[in-house]
Amino acid sequence: MEEWNHTTTGFILLGLFAPTKTGLLLFLLVVLIFLIAFLGNSTMIFLIYVDHHLHTPMYFLLSQLSLMDLVYICSIVPKMAFNFLSGDNSISVLACGFQSFCFLVIAGGEGLLLASMAYDRYVAICRPLHYPVLMNKRTCLLMIIGSWVSSSINSISHTVYALSMPYCKSRIINHFFCDIPAMVPLACMDTWAYEYTVFFSTNLFLLVPFLGIMASYGRVLYTVHLMRSSQGKTKAFTTCSTHLTVVTFYYAPFVYTYLRPPSLRSPEEDKNLAVFYTILTPMLNPIIYSLRNKEVLGALQRVSERVLSQKV
Repeated sequence: MEEWNHTTTGFILLGLFAPTKTGLLLFLLVVLIFLIAFLGNSTMIFLIYVDHHLHTPMYFLLSQLSLMDLVYICSIVPKMAFNFLSGDNSISVLACGFQSFCFLVIAGGEGLLLASMAYDRYVAICRPLHYPVLMNKRTCLLMIIGSWVSSSINSISHTVYALSMPYCKSRIINHFFCDIPAMVPLACMDTWAYEYTVFFSTNLFLLVPFLGIMASYGRVLYTVHLMRSSQGKTKAFTTCSTHLTVVTFYYAPFVYTYLRPPSLRSPEEDKNLAVFYTILTPMLNPIIYSLRNKEVLGALQRVSERVLSQKV
């Protein structure tokens, strides 16, 4: 293999699809998913911003989820599309660092944000009289800032360390973006200590919030079970099932990929699973929250009527 060091100008990404007719069809499907995700998340952010009926903690947190999904997909798919269409799979060190940083920020921040949303539903259903106090604007803002800041600190430390490692085995990354676990095997140094650090931070930003989500919804489901009103049960179950669907799509591939021992992982499997949380989930989130949410659909109708009335 070609030997090189950290002064080399960049890496080579193997990509997701081969340059064949089948690869082209799959690539066009990814582009379609990207457009749907971009439009859906942008629309969610816009609706939550302009419609005062959605100015609540739950939708404020949801707007941040849409923002994170936008950053997620926009930091990965455009570069992947450019590489596929141009036939040039190279990526500079700076662009690789940017991708790694964005991915780690959103991966960690979204886990914490989903835990915050679970806590919001717990307070709303289990302690409704205390909701205005426990989930006020200040608390909601602290949750948002905490998610972004803590995940950014974690991301900076991992990105800087990964790019400072000497790479001498190869500069070919078997992935469609700069995923640090796919880069570590290329380093010409003993990385076992760093791999334990990655495992620890993964548990901290994925497993701990996941346990918090499960605890919140365990309490919520128990409270819903005790409700006498069938209408109240239906509304609570609808809200919870929507959020739990998003949590499942987000956590299942992440946990399966990053919490397994390295000896049981394969680059191809990791790459295919990454499609779920980097491409599919950002598209599914706004669809799940809008199609099953009367308040969001109502906001879309009100904003549309307002726009049409101004044109007339």
